[in-house]
Amino acid sequence: MPLKGANHSSLVSDDAPCFKTLVDLDEWAGKSLSSRRLRGVLPYTPRKYTDGASESSTGGKLLVCHDYKGGYAESPTAPSYTFNFWGHCDTFIYFSHHRVTIPPSGWTTAAHRHGVKMLGTLIFEHTDSEADCLRLLVGPLPKSLTGPAKSNVNMTLPVSPHYARVLADLAYQRGFDGYLLNIETALRGGVEQTRALTLWIAVLERELKRTVGEHAHVLWYDSVIVDGRLAWQDRLNSINLPFLLPSTGFFSNYTWRTHYPNATAQYLLSIDQSLSRRPKQFQDLFIGVDVWGRGSHGGGGFGLYRAISHIDPKSLGLSVALFGHAWTWESEQDKPGWSWKSWWEYERKLWLGPARKDEVVPVPDWKPRQGEPDCAHGPFVPIAEFFPRLPPPNPADLPFFTAFSPGVGWSWFVRGTRVLHTEHGWTDLDKCTSIGDLVFPRPTLAWEDGERDEPLPEATSELSMDDAWLGGSSLNLSVSVRGSEAEDAFFRCVWIPIQSLSITPGQSYRMSFVLKFISESVDVDIGASVKALVPDLGAEFEVTHVPAPSGQPALPGGWSEVLVDFKLPVVREHDVLSAAGLVIGFACEDPTAPVEFTIHIGALSVSANPASPQHTVADPKILWAALSPGEPSGSGPGSAFVGALTWGVGLSLGPVPVISLTSPEDPQPCWVLDDAIPGFLYFNVYVQAHVPEGAALSPEQATFIGTTGLDGRENRFYVDAAVLPPEVLEATAVRFYVQGITEKGKALEWQDCAFVDIHKS
Repeated sequence: MPLKGANHSSLVSDDAPCFKTLVDLDEWAGKSLSSRRLRGVLPYTPRKYTDGASESSTGGKLLVCHDYKGGYAESPTAPSYTFNFWGHCDTFIYFSHHRVTIPPSGWTTAAHRHGVKMLGTLIFEHTDSEADCLRLLVGPLPKSLTGPAKSNVNMTLPVSPHYARVLADLAYQRGFDGYLLNIETALRGGVEQTRALTLWIAVLERELKRTVGEHAHVLWYDSVIVDGRLAWQDRLNSINLPFLLPSTGFFSNYTWRTHYPNATAQYLLSIDQSLSRRPKQFQDLFIGVDVWGRGSHGGGGFGLYRAISHIDPKSLGLSVALFGHAWTWESEQDKPGWSWKSWWEYERKLWLGPARKDEVVPVPDWKPRQGEPDCAHGPFVPIAEFFPRLPPPNPADLPFFTAFSPGVGWSWFVRGTRVLHTEHGWTDLDKCTSIGDLVFPRPTLAWEDGERDEPLPEATSELSMDDAWLGGSSLNLSVSVRGSEAEDAFFRCVWIPIQSLSITPGQSYRMSFVLKFISESVDVDIGASVKALVPDLGAEFEVTHVPAPSGQPALPGGWSEVLVDFKLPVVREHDVLSAAGLVIGFACEDPTAPVEFTIHIGALSVSANPASPQHTVADPKILWAALSPGEPSGSGPGSAFVGALTWGVGLSLGPVPVISLTSPEDPQPCWVLDDAIPGFLYFNVYVQAHVPEGAALSPEQATFIGTTGLDGRENRFYVDAAVLPPEVLEATAVRFYVQGITEKGKALEWQDCAFVDIHKS
């Protein structure tokens, strides 16, 4: 949520981001607002089985547990750690040391945009949490004198569904997908209490699946054992098995010895699960690895591959749980010369490998613990090498859009125009989109017109914060071409894949690239295309250029749009892994001389086309806007303009056609509506002080003050005094404008936006 100004009110952020006690949770549950789902959070859309990608999904999965500076350290007025390798991740946990950790709404939207499940955390630590451990099971008790109607000598600790239901309601209301259960304090009730706890876990999973959906997860962290003692086992065995059985999965502690992962797998195989309703698989067992290296095999950091190789997710099939992956930021941020750019290179190297093929990545010195055998692990292996790269949800299920935003920036652009620049930067996970999962650590080029007897051009990729089409960044591809003596070298053509997609055969899609070309020495023709990443399909994609409407003005700032329709004309049971990319033809006056050129890609969108050209497509628009005064309103400068700005959205079917009714028996309907209901990615908010009477107000002259996305609420932006420019603070009346950015990455024209005028009383 990039915002103008600094030192903003807490009202711009999520309401009740966490709960320190179960009493606090009960107080929230007692409020009427607790039942209102945050419709500004993107719902979870699962990845479908995809030929070319999902075959490898029988191996282990990757879970990422985010413990960054204690949690909730993200700021709309400073850069911070963000995660950008969602294609390799199955589940993401937002972790903190509060009793109930709720993932910030922006993190949940970012995960769901890529088909990744987002979990919160329920944690009990130290002896002062023992009372809440008991309260979790029996629920809140009234202050009245009450008890059983008759005594029961066989009575054991009862289990109330109260907190299971409240936690399920919380997950539903905030839009996330379940919990990590971390009970790191001894349970003094012993077996009676642990047995009751396993029943409560079963109730929680049932309530989550009923309320959130069948995809909901409950993960048990390896902590207490069956007799109530806190005794990390570092593996699955008989004394923590009862906690796994009612759960969705198991997250082991990370101080295991090298033979423990295999012992875990063998133990699971030894269990008779023939009567289980949900037999556990190797994939359900997440073996913990601490990125900081605290007790973990291999020393953490760039030695992570040593530990992951023992878990062996590809061959053995166990899953991996990475804990504290923001190590790349926290361990480096105080070093001289550190910057976001240097962090991004460091982070990318850990996950994907170095940008240069010949670079040798140094690994930390490390020795096995006493009693462990020596391990020969070889050179560095990036994390991504151990897990499949899965595409985001099929664009027919969830329109795909990326502005290549890592979720941080220093400026904000709308249609190529910079409307905000800050020295302090910003973080907004709601704006985190794919960075182009096929161009890092380096693009992979191929000759488009068949094999040529000359080396391929070399290309590099980087994220630019200096220029963008929408948001705060763009993708820069720099291409270097060697000189060639070939007779036909005056014109050459290369294919650069940018983004993987899951595509349904037979379905028609529309794809848009917004880009800008920079070179002084070469003429370039750029086209968009899609290619299957699955061999022997028997057909290639049909790609058709879509010309711009006649009379449409050129895009500002040197940007241009390449628009195509595409379809894969084959019949297959499953979706097909494909690549969206650019076909670049370049002509050189002197082909023997080397040339260089750069392509800035500002946006990429892919969505399903209507079933036929006769289908009428609805266009989104903003209908009205209003400002509710802040509470309390205050009396400082601009206080009359502080409050919750809200608006209503709707759909328009465009010009009314002329209807020709030929016969009551005509089988052709007068019109047919497309069943896709378009939505919005986010909204930009502007403000303008009223001008002297007789002068007209214009939205083009208004000042950008921020975007939605930080609080997860639909069609709402909290205006605090910090976002208002000086001329507005002193004005007697102002006008707020709300501009929508559609899910396909289109900024609404001003005639489809709304304003509201506010006067000082």
